[in-house]
Amino acid sequence: MGRTVAEQLVEMLKAAGIRRIYGVTGDSLNFFNDALRRDGNIDWIHVRHEEVGAYAAMAESVLGGIGCCAGSSGPGHVHLINGLYDAHRWGAPVLALASTITSEDYGTESFQSTDLLMFDGCSYYNEVATTPQQLPRMLQQALQHAWNRKGVGVCAFPGDLMTCNADDDALCADLYRPQPVITPSDPEIQLLAELINGSEDIGIYAGVGCADARSEVIELARLLKAPMAYTLKAKMMLEYDNPYAVGLTGLLGNKAGARAITGGKLLLMLGSDFPWKEFLDSSVNIVQIDNKPERLGRRVALHMGLCGDIGPTLLKLLPLINPKTDAGFLNACQADYAEVEEDLRVHAADSGEENLIKPEFVAAMIDRLADVDAIFTADTGMSTVWSARYLHGTGKRTLMGSFSHGSMANAMPQSIGAALHSPERQVIAFCGDGGISMLMGDLMTIAQYKLPIKLIVFNNRSLGMVELEMQVAGLPDWQTKMINPDFARVAEACGIRGYSVTNPDELENILQEALLHNGPALVNVFTNPHVPTLPPHTSVGVMSRYIQSQAKLALGGRMDEVWDAFRTNIKYIRDL
Repeated sequence: MGRTVAEQLVEMLKAAGIRRIYGVTGDSLNFFNDALRRDGNIDWIHVRHEEVGAYAAMAESVLGGIGCCAGSSGPGHVHLINGLYDAHRWGAPVLALASTITSEDYGTESFQSTDLLMFDGCSYYNEVATTPQQLPRMLQQALQHAWNRKGVGVCAFPGDLMTCNADDDALCADLYRPQPVITPSDPEIQLLAELINGSEDIGIYAGVGCADARSEVIELARLLKAPMAYTLKAKMMLEYDNPYAVGLTGLLGNKAGARAITGGKLLLMLGSDFPWKEFLDSSVNIVQIDNKPERLGRRVALHMGLCGDIGPTLLKLLPLINPKTDAGFLNACQADYAEVEEDLRVHAADSGEENLIKPEFVAAMIDRLADVDAIFTADTGMSTVWSARYLHGTGKRTLMGSFSHGSMANAMPQSIGAALHSPERQVIAFCGDGGISMLMGDLMTIAQYKLPIKLIVFNNRSLGMVELEMQVAGLPDWQTKMINPDFARVAEACGIRGYSVTNPDELENILQEALLHNGPALVNVFTNPHVPTLPPHTSVGVMSRYIQSQAKLALGGRMDEVWDAFRTNIKYIRDL
């Protein structure tokens, strides 16, 4: 008896290096799942929500390889969407298997029918295979697009296709992984060298595209006496042991990073598709180099836009560069950065008080206690702020989040994929109370698979970043407060060791115990909700609108909140 299509699908996934599939089995996935069971080489990870599966698959691909998730007909594959958007925007290769209703019910608005065009916006490939001849070709193409274009590939199929006999004569190609080297043309390199050699006060803004070009980018900075700012995605690769590093810009950044990008005469934007144009808009001439030419100039007008991989491009450029002698611009940015680092140290040294533990104190302590090769995941919002400012690169650490999509609730799901992909490494999730409560059911996934993840909940009893958005717009915060469960007791009920910390004096001992625990642990830290996060360009207008928002709170009878916020914020005046 020949192979079924389900068995052929399993063989192709094995050949592509897929080790795990995240999903919730049922109806249209059952025969595929049974083929996995009988083969025994690919693990099915039973998440409680398919969105968690998509985020876990994303984490696997960020750490290396192709992640894979699956959703059954209708609601099952619809739940994948948010995590797939995140993976696609990050540039993480993920294969999504979307099973559907039976083929005979197509076009009849049957139960659980959906329009699979919904995946077009979050994938490079999205097709439905309906015959045994189509599936191997379409699966190979979904894999090919995901790996080589660095994003999501969707292969959909009706559940009844899995029981059909495979067509062994159908085209069934491997996943090909070419490694092209892309550089600008020699005349373009020469023009760039002439521009650089004729310019002063040059800054570098390095993105994740510099991940494999660390030494070349640092050498460029040395030759140009250039300060180097970097994106959050590139932080762990470029920050450590880098004498030219001056931090981030944007909402998470500082005045040194902002000066490096907007305060010079020429900016080299390398491997970055930084989306916030308001932090790039200046009179500086900007050169952007990216291996995807469609990205050139879509954030800000460019003096020059070039297509190339950063490492090979710089190897051609560096011999043509005349070393600079004037380090004035670099020294100014470094002086700013020294002030920023001192401010961060001052805030981290303030532990706070009962039920109002300073989040900087928490993040800095975790940075100190965590392993040298730890994997960190961070929820969108205040958790990302604290990870950006207080977690330090070592050359071995990894930090991921929803940095290109801005979704809540990503940290805990990503930590699942990270723990399964790299069981030898410590995994720590910076969770917001809003984020973890969104997908809290998958605490049971962590418990079921006995994953030794450490979940740190920054419990500020609010949607902190949303409150800040309202305040800087001059609005009183509204519908942002959260009544939370006892997260530690919820964790215990799931079989996860739980801790609650309300006294800052107890934090270090509890964190040490949690990090050393041979199993999953959740630490629920009651943090101060009033700590401000000031961007590097905090204008008089922004401060005026913030004061207006506090006045509106006072007039609305919330004077206690205004007083608590004032007591906290007065300590941050020095940052302005």
